[in-house]
Formats: sequence, C-alpha cells, structure tokens
Amino acid sequence: MDLRIFTEPQQGASYTDQLAVAKATEELGFSAFFRSDHFLAMGDGDGLPGPTDSWVTLGALARETSRIRLGTLVTSMTFRYPGMLAVQVAQVDEMSGGRVELGLGAGWFEAEHAAYGVPFPAKRFGPLTEQLEILTGLWGTPLGETFDYHGEHYQLSRSPALPKPVQRDPARPDRAGVPIIIGGSGPRRTPALAARFASEYNASFPPKDQIPALFGRVREACTAVGRDPDSLTYSVALVLCAGADEAQVVRRAEAIGREPAELRRNGLAGTVEEVVEQIETLRIQGVERIYLQTLDLQDLDHLDLVAREVVPRLG
Repeated sequence: MDLRIFTEPQQGASYTDQLAVAKATEELGFSAFFRSDHFLAMGDGDGLPGPTDSWVTLGALARETSRIRLGTLVTSMTFRYPGMLAVQVAQVDEMSGGRVELGLGAGWFEAEHAAYGVPFPAKRFGPLTEQLEILTGLWGTPLGETFDYHGEHYQLSRSPALPKPVQRDPARPDRAGVPIIIGGSGPRRTPALAARFASEYNASFPPKDQIPALFGRVREACTAVGRDPDSLTYSVALVLCAGADEAQVVRRAEAIGREPAELRRNGLAGTVEEVVEQIETLRIQGVERIYLQTLDLQDLDHLDLVAREVVPRLG
C-alpha cells in the first residue's frame, strides 16, 4: 500500500510548518507530500498565520526535497487560468526534477472565493473539462509548434506551449505531461473525466462502504472509452488519528477537534493494530494508495509512529 502525507495548510500553517512536514515525509519513507489548495480556514479555526499559495509552496519544497512526489489534492480550476497553471506546474516539475502531480477539481468552497474576490461560477464542469483539454494540449504540443484552443470558456491563439514538464504523460509517453488526479463522487461526469484525463482516481473522505461502487463507476467509464481500467491508480484520502495506545488516540483526536469514535468510522484511526486492520480492509476494497490527512502539523511524532509501527506490519 502506497501511503502519502496530505496536509490542509489553510487551517493554520506557515511555509516553515509545511517544510518541516515535507522533510519528515521524505526522511520517514513516505512516497509523497500533498497539500490542499484553499485560501480560507474551514470551521471554527482562525487559520493563523494565514493561507499560503499551493504552487509557490510546492516550488519551494521542490528545492528542499529530493525524492518524494509533490502535488495538490486538489487545485481548484477557479483560482487560475489554464495557460498560467500549465506554466506553473511545468516549472515546478522542472524545479523538482520531475516529481510533480496535479490534482485538479471544479472547486466547491464558495466562501473563500467571496473572501478573496474570485468569481465562483454556478456551472463549473464545463470550464474544468476545458482546462484539462488545455493543460494536456499545451504540454503535449510538439516543440516548435503552436497550440490553439477555441472553447466556450477559454480561447488560446498561437501559444508557444512552453515550458514543458520534465515528465512524460503517463497515458501518452510520446509527449510531455504530468500525472493528473481526478476526484469526486459524481456518478457520471467525474468518472468520464477520470477515464479521459487521469492517471489516478481519488475518493476523498468517502463513506467506506461506498468505495467499491465509486471505483466501479470509474472502471466502467474506462471500459466505455476503450481504456484499460487497471491503467489508473485508485486512491482514497482519509483523516489520520493513530496512537500507540488509546490515551494517545484520544489526545490526537482532541487536538484536531474530533471524537475518536467518529474518526474510527470515517478515517484511519485507533491504535496501531486497528489502523493496520483498517488499511488491509481498504486494500481488499481495491484501494492502492492512501492519502493520510494530517491536520496537526506540529505533531511530527504522529508520522513517525505510522512509519515505525504501521508500515512494517502491512502486507
């Protein structure tokens, strides 16, 4: 099972805090550091010291790490024009030596758009689809050629389609590109987008008994377009709250304002033995990768516990 660390810096974390977690992620053997792309704290927290931009952060972390994958879960398409996002992602890919992955979604948190003056259109799947077409089109355009796009929401004319990512498109190794992650629980459009553009489908915080059905819809969408369903990676994101004993579980739950019983139902939570059992159940359901949502970025011992006690017990 591939375990990745996933953070929510908008809840209250500086770049320095994120750097410490990213370095621990690398030193402890996890495969990737991912972060959300939000600008407003959720819930009752004050979000101090304030939000950090995801791609500025990942560019800096690219220079401070050497092995781990880096990415967003997920970037909201409402925050950046696709041409500029293509440049940003390709640049960070080069800065990291080819370690970037892009999670891209339609956006959902209307309050943060209002707080920072960002338009929040009522219909967002159309623009999301066009952004994916533009991103893959720009990266995949051969060197020396230009890229044009005339959609309902975006128009590009004679773009030099530069810079290129270091990596090759997982679905089209003959052209440049980065792994794209598509997530969501929609029954029709999300699976179709994943089948068309993604190298990974992610279900974030799903009811655990619904995971096989979510994956099944994506597999069916792949089959419908003639794509091998096994060419995608199937992942989930779940909140992490592990402890060496029950007292430690309770303490960590309190630190993030949650109840242990609720976390056990909806996340990866409990003692080491419980967490190992939960991961094995997810494996049986078809999960290949887990994003461990780590909400207390000061608690690096939490990551150490998983690396030292949970990982060695996984099959």
